[in-house]
Amino acid sequence: MTEMTSIDAVQKMLGDQGYICGRDLGTVVFLSLRLGRPLFLEGEAGVGKTEIAKALAAGLNRKLIRLQCYEGLDASSAVYEWNFPAQMVAIRAAEAAGGADTEALTADLFSDKYLIERPLLEAMRPDENGAPILLIDELDRTDAPFEAFLLEALSDFQVTIPEMGTINAPEPPIVILTSNRTREVHDALKRRCLYHWVDYPDFDREMEILQARAPEAAEKLSREVVAFVQLLRTEDLFKKPGVAETIDWAKCLLALDVINLSPEVIADTLGAILKYQDDIAKLQGSEAKRILDQAKASLEPV
Repeated sequence: MTEMTSIDAVQKMLGDQGYICGRDLGTVVFLSLRLGRPLFLEGEAGVGKTEIAKALAAGLNRKLIRLQCYEGLDASSAVYEWNFPAQMVAIRAAEAAGGADTEALTADLFSDKYLIERPLLEAMRPDENGAPILLIDELDRTDAPFEAFLLEALSDFQVTIPEMGTINAPEPPIVILTSNRTREVHDALKRRCLYHWVDYPDFDREMEILQARAPEAAEKLSREVVAFVQLLRTEDLFKKPGVAETIDWAKCLLALDVINLSPEVIADTLGAILKYQDDIAKLQGSEAKRILDQAKASLEPV
């Protein structure tokens, strides 16, 4: 489906865009591209699921079309809408002019001129650079009826507009679905896709990611940041920090000209890595120092 000829080529292409991935993720991305199968990525928030779609779009020079899911999202909002205000203006103008051809007016009102394309329809349209990347983000926020509709749309890569008929994709889009697993997505939809669980990276992988996304950070500071976050994820927190928080925190520390971590610096910048007050409260006082001491001890040569 694309010019990617090997798993190594996929990993290099993603790496060139600042997205560092292991061979397991590189393999499933390669297979998705080669077989033309949707890719379903599940994992905790902030581990880089959405970023894969962005890196693919940049690396393949394809248009990125994002459907951000939310509770109450329905098929019409995801596919198309008619520009009702403009249609009403056209109707009023025709009435004022008098003698309007009703059939011609109806045909004009339900033409591309008044059609507002939403992500799923936009992804079915041809593009000069090739099939676009369709990112269906946080699918777990939607409900079962929308999943059923999506299952049909991804099976045939076509959508139907009653006033215009069925629109087929000349080349199926590259589809990436993500879920934070706040609820289970139906098995029927998962079976249409290649599946991969995106986990928190280990220390070495997270160091690679941080060096790629915040290369200006000194290695000593980067190692302390990653070691601290790695240990923080083992604590009993409501929301563990993801890779996105690691990168954000490192950039905050750089903006403050921090050279190395200290309990005081951590206390001042906890809002960059923890997003709930209960979690922040747990790290007040000696807790941050305890974790920092453990992190620094783990970095000392044996």
